[in-house]
Amino acid sequence: MKLIFLLGVLNGFLAVALGAFGAHGLEGKLSEKMIKTWEKAVTYQMFHTMALFVTGILMMKSQVSSLTAAGWMFFIGILLFSGSLYIYSTTGIKMLAMITPVGGLAFLIGWVILGLAITKLF
Repeated sequence: MKLIFLLGVLNGFLAVALGAFGAHGLEGKLSEKMIKTWEKAVTYQMFHTMALFVTGILMMKSQVSSLTAAGWMFFIGILLFSGSLYIYSTTGIKMLAMITPVGGLAFLIGWVILGLAITKLF
């Protein structure tokens, strides 16, 4: 549970820092398309940072073991989805964009696991 919260804190910090860097440091250096890709990475990272916190809070309130798996899926999703988009938007290496759907799948799996865990709680 503590690790899930710490991953949430780390990713929240990074989402804000990378969002600011994209808005100010990359302005005029990347195409509009790549800036939008960067912004999408930041948005998904922040949404799933919040999912990490929700998962951590639920872990505090229950002993449902699958919540740990949900937290890890959200974290893996952030790494693969947002990470690949950050790298793709700054390098243009299209092969990196092929990793993005795997991260999206990890997000989806995390949400399904979280939903199933919630049905056990309530």
